[in-house]
Amino acid sequence: MPSIFTRILQNELPASFVHRDEVVAAFLDIQPLTPGHTLVVPVREVASLSDLPPEILARVTALGQEIGLAIRATDPSVTGINWLLCDGPDAGQEVPHIHLHVIPRRKGDGLRFGGKGSKTERADLDDWAARIETCLKDQMAK
Repeated sequence: MPSIFTRILQNELPASFVHRDEVVAAFLDIQPLTPGHTLVVPVREVASLSDLPPEILARVTALGQEIGLAIRATDPSVTGINWLLCDGPDAGQEVPHIHLHVIPRRKGDGLRFGGKGSKTERADLDDWAARIETCLKDQMAK
């Protein structure tokens, strides 16, 4: 059975995309830990880092870096970025499709890892996605 991320990539489920090409995609987390929390996934469904070709991992991390820059440019209150990649169920990986969390941090946001974010309205996710996507496209065009 395909992962939830594969179903999103096949347009079976909605998502607020900020980037999509033939190798990697990025969309807003439906339960963001902070506003702008973005997931970067390989288009090819791969459950473990050990099965992910290095060139695809390089694309995932490069896109994660670009998204972090776009988030900071989009929102000056963002003073830091956390990256989180859980590899395997015992590491906290809930979806068997490798994904990098790009989590914006703001002074005093109170975020502590180990919990889930709150459900966010699609319009808010779409707004964030549009803002990040615009900035990301500008950055990638340079």
